[in-house]
Amino acid sequence: MGHDVLDISDIGTDPGDRELLSRAAAEDRILITIDTDFGELIFLHDMPHAGLIRLPDVPMEQRIDLMSELIRFHRAALDSSAIVTIRGGRIRLSSPLASRNSNDLR
Repeated sequence: MGHDVLDISDIGTDPGDRELLSRAAAEDRILITIDTDFGELIFLHDMPHAGLIRLPDVPMEQRIDLMSELIRFHRAALDSSAIVTIRGGRIRLSSPLASRNSNDLR
């Protein structure tokens, strides 16, 4: 779809959550994960980031379509380093540009 994406398997062995988040921030990349630990690194340890999308309960076959919708409807929040959690068909945004904490995906 024309997005610059880097998969963890493209960089070799998993360097750990802190290193992945640091690398994503250094490369100005939004980190997309099913892991919930990254939120702790950002909120509790104040690690810098370029954005985070958490998909803890989204089935693999739905992720690409969901990401397309997220980009289409919430581009401004993503561009401002939002923290996005999608769970149960609902989206929660934490961002300076997010006007609400919780919205339906559409």
